[in-house]
Amino acid sequence: MIRLLIVDDSALMRKLLGGVFAQQPDFEIAFARNGDEALIEHARFRPDVITLDVNMPGLDGLACLDRIMLDRPTPVVMVSSLTADGAEVTFDAMERGAIDFVAKPGGAVSLEMDRLGPLIVQKVRAAAGARLRPTLRLAERIRARSGAAAPVGTPRPLARAPRPAPSSERTANPSEGVVLVGTSTGGPPALDALLSRLPADFPWPVVIAQHMPGSFTGPLARRLDGLCALRVQEAARPMPLAPGHVYVGKGDADVMLARRPSGLVVQPVPAHADYLWHPSVDRLVASALDLVEPQRLVGVLMTGMGRDGAATMTEMRAKGGRTIAESEETAVVWGMPGELVRANGATVVVPLDGIADALLDMVP
Repeated sequence: MIRLLIVDDSALMRKLLGGVFAQQPDFEIAFARNGDEALIEHARFRPDVITLDVNMPGLDGLACLDRIMLDRPTPVVMVSSLTADGAEVTFDAMERGAIDFVAKPGGAVSLEMDRLGPLIVQKVRAAAGARLRPTLRLAERIRARSGAAAPVGTPRPLARAPRPAPSSERTANPSEGVVLVGTSTGGPPALDALLSRLPADFPWPVVIAQHMPGSFTGPLARRLDGLCALRVQEAARPMPLAPGHVYVGKGDADVMLARRPSGLVVQPVPAHADYLWHPSVDRLVASALDLVEPQRLVGVLMTGMGRDGAATMTEMRAKGGRTIAESEETAVVWGMPGELVRANGATVVVPLDGIADALLDMVP
């Protein structure tokens, strides 16, 4: 049985979420109305996974998450509003140790819950089996248990890494190559770990398909831009590919490469029903294979549930491209990269902190 603790100050949300999981035969459920109750239930019920509302009176979601991660680290799925503010708080939560997030239904809440229920169950089930790094906030846990007064739970400040002064804008030539990155559950911290290790003069553009709602990918791009030496922006419109730049596909849509007279561009396109997750990694990679020599492509598949990207990156490798899969030891959920490895589609399999070095070895 999977022991689930549902934390929400709304009686209606507790009822609706509880109803969704009551239909699952392998869930045992407990409830808490606020952060203080959540800590009591966390100690008593010892859940395998927690859904945690962001906005609660008293001890709010972030403060409660801090205590959970310091007392007994447990997989947490945040329940967040689909707003820019909700995105920022969610990314803070993921930096503090949350595994994933689900959107809080709006409008006709009960009808929305019927639609979102299967996705919520899938995410919570994946989080229950997710890998929490043993070193996650280890220093803070030690300080808290020793009674030290040092503050905990403060997210890393967004301090942009040094960048060289811009010269004339360079546009990527198709012969220069492109890096294609796919992520899902646990992706934002993994993207931070990858991009923060790449230099400002990295010679190939990087295009990212991160499964995420449309209101979240802009804040994600801005956050990453403040944490790495590369220029990071959301691909919310057609943009020419340029070295030293990173393009985050707009959520609730797909992201593809296209050819213009001036060269390659990255552009959003309406989500295609043939693909389960959006932005689709498979659709991005397929578009690149149509336009760029496989030898000038590198695919990176990191943490995420499902198999998005595995088939097309396996095809890329078979045609002469190179691929990097995150290893099981560091992936929060070894779904997508695991499928790539099982299909014999990974050129190399490395832990998260080695992906940037592997990428630098592959890109001339």
